[in-house]
Amino acid sequence: MRNAFEAWAQREGHIVRRREDKPEEYLVYETQRRWVIWQAALAHGAKAAAETPSKFAPAAPESKPIAIGQDEAAVRNRVLNEVLDAFSELDEAAGMEGVLKVIQGLKKKQKALAEKA
Repeated sequence: MRNAFEAWAQREGHIVRRREDKPEEYLVYETQRRWVIWQAALAHGAKAAAETPSKFAPAAPESKPIAIGQDEAAVRNRVLNEVLDAFSELDEAAGMEGVLKVIQGLKKKQKALAEKA
């Protein structure tokens, strides 16, 4: 997961160098912030995928990748839009505390939806 993030971040022009004292964190604040957002989006998407496991079941290793269906694409777009909407309301001055609040808000929303169903 981190390799995919770092490849994306480098393509987008972000510095992916990590701190020497804390190798799990990035040296540049903005890269660290985006890493946390990336993880939140994946976790949020995993919960949505758990709602419809048959559509997200992993294919056999020897099979070729198949194109995603309309239902799966709709779920992915919905999840992505939810995460983007949540983070678009975040003030840049909020820092990591703001990012964590958004993540907690997404978790509460997901829990409330799960309890409703």
